[in-house]
Amino acid sequence: MTYDDPFADTSPWEQPTTTPEETPVTFAPETTTAPAGPAPFKIGFTAKAASGFEAEWLTPTVYGYTAQETATRGVELLTAMKEAGLIDLTARFAQYTREQYKGGAAGGSGAGPKKFENGKVVAQPAPAGAAGGYTCDHGQRTFKDGGSWAAYFCGGRGLDKSQQCPPLWRQADGSFRGK
Repeated sequence: MTYDDPFADTSPWEQPTTTPEETPVTFAPETTTAPAGPAPFKIGFTAKAASGFEAEWLTPTVYGYTAQETATRGVELLTAMKEAGLIDLTARFAQYTREQYKGGAAGGSGAGPKKFENGKVVAQPAPAGAAGGYTCDHGQRTFKDGGSWAAYFCGGRGLDKSQQCPPLWRQADGSFRGK
């Protein structure tokens, strides 16, 4: 090993005796972390096949940390649902389910659909000829179900109570009979 002479006429700063190695400068990779907590933006879609409650519904939801991200994800989700056939599959599945239904008529005991009448929800009478569709001298009887009781009432609208036919009450065996 050789050492520089400290008493020499040359300055050690004028000429380096060794060339320093250049070390490359490295930067730590920039890390992006997902924000903590729930995404503040949400879009919920309701895709409904018809106007009634019996129609198929799809209710997908997307979330995002910015409004733009949420909107973009919404477009991606709806496009993917269409391309993957999810919408068609849902319609076919609903049709299959309806075909498998083995239950009775809506409202039970042969009653038709319900409607709002004189401030009350009442069941419509079953169509003529339908099982449980009772008639009287004044036409099709009206079915009412009070939970613990059920009866078919006279179909004569606007008649005085004394002119109406007596109601047919539900019996323990499920049939209807007047008192």
